[in-house]
Amino acid sequence: MKVLVVGKGGREHAIITALHESPTETEIYSFPGSDAIFELAKQVEADGVASLVSYMTENGMDLCVAGEESYLVKDGGLANACAAAGIPCWGPPKEAAQLEASKEFAKEFMIRHGIPTGGYASVNSVEEARAAIGGKYPTVLKFDGLAAGKGVAVCLEEASAEEFLEEVLGQRKFGEGRLLVEEFLEGPEISIFASVVDSEYQILAPARDYKRIYDADEGPNTGGMGAVSSLEMFEGDLRAVIDETIVSPTVEGLQRDGLPYRGFLYFGLMLTEQGPKVIEYNCRFGDPEAEAVLPIIEGDFASYVFAGAKGDLQPDLIQFADGWSICLVSASAGYPASSRSGDVISGLDEVEGARVFHAGTRQNDAGDFETAGGRVLVVVAQGDTREEAVAKVYRESEKVRFDGLQRRTDIGTRNF
Repeated sequence: MKVLVVGKGGREHAIITALHESPTETEIYSFPGSDAIFELAKQVEADGVASLVSYMTENGMDLCVAGEESYLVKDGGLANACAAAGIPCWGPPKEAAQLEASKEFAKEFMIRHGIPTGGYASVNSVEEARAAIGGKYPTVLKFDGLAAGKGVAVCLEEASAEEFLEEVLGQRKFGEGRLLVEEFLEGPEISIFASVVDSEYQILAPARDYKRIYDADEGPNTGGMGAVSSLEMFEGDLRAVIDETIVSPTVEGLQRDGLPYRGFLYFGLMLTEQGPKVIEYNCRFGDPEAEAVLPIIEGDFASYVFAGAKGDLQPDLIQFADGWSICLVSASAGYPASSRSGDVISGLDEVEGARVFHAGTRQNDAGDFETAGGRVLVVVAQGDTREEAVAKVYRESEKVRFDGLQRRTDIGTRNF
């Protein structure tokens, strides 16, 4: 099976690793990829969706896997172009991917289909935003479009809200787009993933990620500083409640709205006193949650994704290991406001009994990996208990070093 995975970060490195380790024989390609990814996959040269699909057609690709969200909506949509070329794609078409690409679209979808979520208002200006906030804090502000996980601010007071409003609506840091002022929801967060194939779906192992840069969930939001995954996070009837009130109505809503969907669907949930409520949708695997979840998938992941992309969901092809899986991010100096490149990474060959997925690295002329992004890499470890997994992931992560390294010390313990 010839598979092309689109993306370049830690999530794609984890997806490609899972495909590579599947019992089904695969020949894996990647665009745009990275030096670490190219140790497992062949590099593809392209300058956009059209040329990428042409490459897949000319080289007889059997499957395209959309890892990175931006390609789902740019240049007419990756899945749309694959469909026109007759190539199965694990990832939704542009129309359905608006669930992630537009926060306002997602809110309207949830309201229309009775899916529990927080209240909101859409605004175009700083003045409208102030009026919508009405002096009530905490409040949540979200840029309407894609912002690589950085377009959200939980503002505890007026000063932080004003700073974010200036960035989004004044400086247009993320480009043109509206802003959502949302109700602040309280409770523990949980990330739910489902494989959706038309009207059918399978709920996968849940996860919890850590967005803030510093310990105790302090500091600015990042793309994620670590994640935890285990089937044990489905306590009591939580899985059934989430299925009945959120996942099932979402899949039914997609069908009613005529939005075809084949791929991973992420539900960011807040477990409030009133029950689970949706914070956001992502139309792909979360990052860094994918790096925690994928290593505990057992079975034939490659055949599972291939069958799903062709319209045949086969849940029995995969299972999830017992125990806990934890991934820990090592970030570069200056992140998330900026990132520093060129710091040589040492200790990678010392890591034992754990995985390393590269998110923002490159090889220098000497063949050594060095930093080339904000979130540099993740170390992932498993254990029979959460405590065992925590101890192992920190022990192995401490072997990896580079100048300016930032790493939280409470991944897997905070919020448990």
